[in-house]
Order: sequence, then C-alpha cells, then structure tokens
Amino acid sequence: MSETNKAPSYEPFGWHHWHDDFWFSYQFRRGLGETQEGGGAVSEVFQAGSRIVAHDAESWWREWMHIGERNDARGDEAIAHKHVRTAMNCWLRAANYFREAEFWLKADDPRRLATFDRCEKASHKFMQQLTPKAEIVEIPYEPGKPLPGYFIRSANGGDRQPVLISVGGLDSFKDELWFMTGRGALQRGISVLLVDGPGQGGALRRHGLTTRHDYEVPIGKCIDWLAQRGDVDASRIAMSGSSLGGYYAARAGAMEPRLAACISHGAIWDIHERWKTRDDNHGLAGHIKWVFGANTMAEATEIAKPFKLEGVLDKMKCPYLIIHGGHDVLGVDAVKTVYDYATRHGVKATLRLTSEEETGAEHCQHDNPTIGQELMIDWLCDVFGIDQTKLAHYPG
Repeated sequence: MSETNKAPSYEPFGWHHWHDDFWFSYQFRRGLGETQEGGGAVSEVFQAGSRIVAHDAESWWREWMHIGERNDARGDEAIAHKHVRTAMNCWLRAANYFREAEFWLKADDPRRLATFDRCEKASHKFMQQLTPKAEIVEIPYEPGKPLPGYFIRSANGGDRQPVLISVGGLDSFKDELWFMTGRGALQRGISVLLVDGPGQGGALRRHGLTTRHDYEVPIGKCIDWLAQRGDVDASRIAMSGSSLGGYYAARAGAMEPRLAACISHGAIWDIHERWKTRDDNHGLAGHIKWVFGANTMAEATEIAKPFKLEGVLDKMKCPYLIIHGGHDVLGVDAVKTVYDYATRHGVKATLRLTSEEETGAEHCQHDNPTIGQELMIDWLCDVFGIDQTKLAHYPG
C-alpha cells in the first residue's frame, strides 16, 4: 500500500489520521489528545475528521466550526436552564474546536480574528463559572498594546499562592494552555497566569505584536503585575513555555532572576539553525512568517538569529525542567544539546524524555497531554515544596 493510500494508524507519536497530509494529521492528533483534558469529545473529533478532506483547509475550518458552534449553543442553552456543569463542559470543548478551526486560515483572512473571538468568548464563559472565578486580564506591556491573559486562583492553594506563568509557542496560545498546564496546576494548589506573549494569540492578532528573542521583557511585565497582588507568593513564581515557548521559558529563566523555577515543554537550542533550510513551502511557513513579522522564510530565519541559548542558558540560577517527546515529530536533536550545556554550566537541570510505550512521545505530549501535565506540575510541586497529600482532591 502506498503512503498516500495508507489507512490511519497508531504510530510511536500517536494517532496518524492522514498519511498523505503530515501537518493536518499533526494538528488533528493535538485536538484528539486534548479531549481527555476536556478540550473535546472523542466521537465529535472523529466525526469532524471523517468529514475533513486532506490538504483542504476550507473543509478543516468548516468541520471544526460545525462542532464548535454546536457545543457553544448547547452551552448557552444549558446555562439558561441552570445546568452549569454541562454548560462549562460545552464551552470548554467549543473553545478548543474554534482554536482548531482557525489554525489553517491565512493571517489576513477576516475569519481568522472572528474565529479567534469565538474561541476567547467560549473560554470566558467557561472561566466565569469557575470557583474561584477566573480573571480576564490585560498585562501592561506597550502603550495601548497589553498582553491578554487569564489569571486563575486555585481552590486548593490558600491565601497566598505560588503561580505558574504559562505561555505557548509558535501556534499555541492562552486558551489551549488550560489543557497543557493550567488544569493540572490548579488541581495542585498553584495559581496560573495563562498569557499571550508577543507573537501569540490576541497579542499578535489584535495588537500586531510579533515575537522577540529577549522574552524576559514580557515575562518581567507579568511578574511586575503578579508582585502587586496580595494573593500571590512572589517568592514562588515559575514559568513554563511549550514548543517555541521552550526557548522563551529558558531565555526568561536565565535572564529574569525573580523566576523560582522554569520549564521548557519542548527543547529549543537555536531557532536559526533549526529553520535555515526551510523555504516558503514548509507546512508552518505561514505561521512562522506571521509570528516573526516577516514576508519570506528567508527573512524570518534572519530575524531568528538571536533566538539561541548559547551564552544565555548558563546564566540560569533556578531549577530547570526539560520535558520532550521521545518521538517528537519535529525532532529530538536539541534535547541533548540543551541539557548537556545546562548541566556543564552548573544549572540544576532535569531532563525527562517521554517514550513510545508510556505514550506522550509526540511533540509537547500532544498525543497524551495528561502525562505531560502530570510530569511538569508534579516536578513543580516538588520544587515549591507542596505536599499534595494535604490538598483537597476534587473531581475535574
């Protein structure tokens, strides 16, 4: 059987839906994995997948929108009948379906911002029903261009809580971080600030803020904002970054001394070296050019030259976790380089590779985000000295 006609199959990195469309399959696997964290229903995701045509971005947008709108409307109907838990479940699924729907739309497609708006609005409805209620916040950054975020206190963490600042990467943003880091942190007594930094989510879509190599600047703004709160333990503020955010986190952890712990959810060593052979036909070229404010991949890779950890990571003083999929479809080469450099320079680094057998071996554990979340937040609890046996263990 040719690769084009090969049936969907389970691979070392998880479920591979279309063998002749690598990037659609990768993004589908991501949405499928997030069902177990509340980001969808397995049957609905496969329903959408059965109707999506490989390489057809219109069918991708249409089918994810269909199940997103269905859940959003069902949530609104449920809350009208005071069926709060059902409403929350529906809105959370809708938010992630809308996130999937907008993924392949071009940056200047008017549906892109409109679909992102639907994602945020569904998230807002979900988060306003949480206890404690989430805060929809704007972190002061540039004049008239704040960083949008969600600050959520744990029901488990007491009056002054440790905080995890969580950012995404090239294509992930705050609304997806609930499934990657947020839910697990809240369960374990840690507040979260899920935020769109430069080059991400609303910061990029609404304010045109492209990425920057010195990510300690926006993270410093987040810490400034958190430090003013009486319900935050400013001595226990950590950061995690997923995918390209693995670079952001490492850079901020090395250059921002107020961070007490740092997690690279995906190892990144040198962006320019990683991308320098990619051209405008690359599957993620549209995202890369948009995020970096470039017109071509050649221009994007030039902008990316300072995005490297050599001469930076050695400055890190806080504990550092590197977690990476052992069969990451985007590569595993950087892991050993980052870890060896860190340990050689005295950084208190921990490396965790997830394996094919345990699952979660995909990039950022997209095939099984639960195991990635468990490994990251349990490590953070140990660093922060949180005794989980003393916490309330509520469902969800």
